[in-house]
Amino acid sequence: MEYVTAVPHPRTEAARPARAGRRSLALALLCGALGAAVALLATRQQWAEGATPVAGGTIPLTAKGSDVTGVPAALAIVGLAALVAVFAVRRAGRTAVAGLLALCGAGTVAAALAGASDGSALDEQAARAAGDTSATVAALTHTAWPYVAAAGGVLILLAGLLALRYGRLWPSMSGRYERSGAPRPRRAAADPDRPEELWKALDRGEDPTGA
Repeated sequence: MEYVTAVPHPRTEAARPARAGRRSLALALLCGALGAAVALLATRQQWAEGATPVAGGTIPLTAKGSDVTGVPAALAIVGLAALVAVFAVRRAGRTAVAGLLALCGAGTVAAALAGASDGSALDEQAARAAGDTSATVAALTHTAWPYVAAAGGVLILLAGLLALRYGRLWPSMSGRYERSGAPRPRRAAADPDRPEELWKALDRGEDPTGA
């Protein structure tokens, strides 16, 4: 009678971490790069608009994301740098950089949501336009771009969480370019009975006698 075993093949078990590492690496790179690009793009768009009354009428006012707050753009750049730095460090250093990446994403989300209802940038413009420091913006409205920036922060945060969870399975940039400390194998001495080998050895700058 034949027996069927349920023990999985060793190669299948060993290949699972490798597949998980490749998939998480691709997803983290996509989320981190896309999130940083979205956050940077959103901060260059119009976040708020309004008007201020002046003698003879009103002056329309608008504010970009960079006018409201510079935090999302700065954290997006830092997060992008951290995403690259993850591959240049190992062990504890990789965990620390992955944590920084996650914090950049969380900070981007918080700053963007805080800027979604901030009217201080337009208040400053209103004060300058009216020539009165007590002047404030009227009919203040906000666009959806702050929430787009927050979505970019969520993607950066996801990249950081993936790096924290699967970073140990990812390849390291530094290990690929390290030189081995082992001495290079020496070429065999040229055969003195073959003159062409002697000339080739001399052309390479080697001692044809093998001394």
